[in-house]
Amino acid sequence: MGGHRRANDVNLQHALQLREYEAIADRIAADAPGRLLDWGCGFGYMTALMRERGLDVRAFDFRPEVDASGPRALTKYPDIEVYVERDDPVGLPYDDDAFDAVLSCGVLEHVSDPDGSLEELKRVLRPGGTFYVYKLPNRWSYLEAIARAGGLYYHGAWEHDRVYDVASAATLLGRHGFAVHELRRANMLPLTVGGQAVGRAAGPLWRLNTGLAQVPGLNGLATNVELIATAP
Repeated sequence: MGGHRRANDVNLQHALQLREYEAIADRIAADAPGRLLDWGCGFGYMTALMRERGLDVRAFDFRPEVDASGPRALTKYPDIEVYVERDDPVGLPYDDDAFDAVLSCGVLEHVSDPDGSLEELKRVLRPGGTFYVYKLPNRWSYLEAIARAGGLYYHGAWEHDRVYDVASAATLLGRHGFAVHELRRANMLPLTVGGQAVGRAAGPLWRLNTGLAQVPGLNGLATNVELIATAP
């Protein structure tokens, strides 16, 4: 699950990537969705950001390397409890209709059984609840192509990695009854470029990144696909 990815997230070192995480938290907070599940929380950075904004968040992660399933404190945020699952890559330890919203931030593309996971998320979401999907890798991303050509990590290199385009992402969610009401491509600039100069210019660069992702044609090469959908 994305917990593996975000648990090793070097992105937390980069100012532009942090801008994206903050923008995601701001958007969800603006919706004020009620009880929220951070599915595949990794380090817990998104959980912490959303809690700072007053949201009622539960954190969940799948980590087959741990000794046992159960709740524990997040290492980087010891005041936040995460439920860690060791054995079942699909099942969630929550009642039916337990959440008003679920966040998948860099998770859905890594799960072993996307269809099974979506059915389980639908189970724990109340009817009409919101499913936020961020950082889904775009099949046609120019940055993914550069990484592949350069022998760097790219989505699709690991066993369960998947890449999507806007049509296949919408089809996947629609197959499970989710009604997609926002669908877009995002991120034209490499968000994991570091350095003091990037840090000082993070605000203008983030605005440029956002603007470029709205340019028709050009945005077909964007890094990510984003969806916001409603549960049946």
